[in-house]
Amino acid sequence: MVGQSPPCESSSAVLLEPFVHQVGGHMSMMKYDEHTICKPLVSQELSFYESLPLAMRQFTPQYKGIVSVHLKKDSLGNVTLIASPSLDNVTGDPAVTIWHKCKWAASTGTGGERALGTWSHTQVTKTFKDSCPGKKLLRTDLQYRTDSLLEDANGNQSERKSYNPWGLHCHRQHLNRMSSKHNENKLHQFLLLENVVSKYNYPCILDLKMGTRQHGDDASEEKKARHIKKCEQSTSASLGVRICGMQVYQADTGHFLCKDKYYGRKLSPEGFRQTLRQFLCNGNHLRMDLLEPIILRLKALLSVIRKQSSYRFYSSSLLIIYDGQEPKENTAPLDNHLHFQKTNCTTSHGTHLSRVDVRMIDFAHTTFKGSKCNHTTYDGPDHGYIFGLENLIKILQNISEGKREIPM
Repeated sequence: MVGQSPPCESSSAVLLEPFVHQVGGHMSMMKYDEHTICKPLVSQELSFYESLPLAMRQFTPQYKGIVSVHLKKDSLGNVTLIASPSLDNVTGDPAVTIWHKCKWAASTGTGGERALGTWSHTQVTKTFKDSCPGKKLLRTDLQYRTDSLLEDANGNQSERKSYNPWGLHCHRQHLNRMSSKHNENKLHQFLLLENVVSKYNYPCILDLKMGTRQHGDDASEEKKARHIKKCEQSTSASLGVRICGMQVYQADTGHFLCKDKYYGRKLSPEGFRQTLRQFLCNGNHLRMDLLEPIILRLKALLSVIRKQSSYRFYSSSLLIIYDGQEPKENTAPLDNHLHFQKTNCTTSHGTHLSRVDVRMIDFAHTTFKGSKCNHTTYDGPDHGYIFGLENLIKILQNISEGKREIPM
């Protein structure tokens, strides 16, 4: 479809926004509707979703189809992304035309250092108000200006944020790349995927980079060496898992505590354990009620991965998700607490497994026998991924039992 004339603008257009609950990764995720996100299509990832083993479907986002997107700029420097489904590929929802409009303004900098966009408090507030009509927002002094989004002048990461800025960071960079490399008529394909956090009021998300190897088979020697070094210098080598991003709702303040991938790379095995514990703490107490359902879910995934011969999930992530709103609601939420619309969800006294979720994401470098993409064919399951899952389960079990030991 690349090279075709852009589609006509439709009256059924839908406004898309940066996905504000993206906590990790480098590729921009965008919100399509309450239940769907979209991301740039990578053929290897599409191949994975199209041939997804039945046993893995409960552990991955639902694949919903493809949309084609092209750039549009106005005289004020605003960038619009206009998208429409590829009718031959859409699954599930009826085909509709999307209007994705994300504005960015040129900074006042000069020369080659000019940034394409700066997200201020006003723009971020508008994003949340559009997503959550009638809801009040927490005050935030954060301005989206630099790549060091979650660090202060001393390199320390902030403990209190009312939203996670990482998604806006990725979105700005993505618009920068698209507008600098492509003209307005070029069509880009995007995947439509299930929004796996849509059912949560206060989505607490841990993004874990899984496995002892992160580079794909198609990586250049330079990229391969870079990824090997990152693994050797982080818990990827010692534990088979490292933290790539996190947001956890703090009930005592009404803010999200956020950490990014740079924080995760610096952690020792003991630091990883402490951060995992921090992910389960709501500012008042440790959510012990979450440990059993998370462990059970991870064990179920481990059983499935052990049976997936030839699969290698290089550079993929694992999301652990739960609701920051506890099942037993003793008091009404405060007016200054940040809310996210909750749709199609069970009551707070549902089963254990309904209160947590574990999902694999990001399969751009996943390989398996029978894939349409050229790659090396492997035998047996992904032992690096299994190593990470086993250690993750052991650490959570130790937290549950009150132990300090962690696997090495």
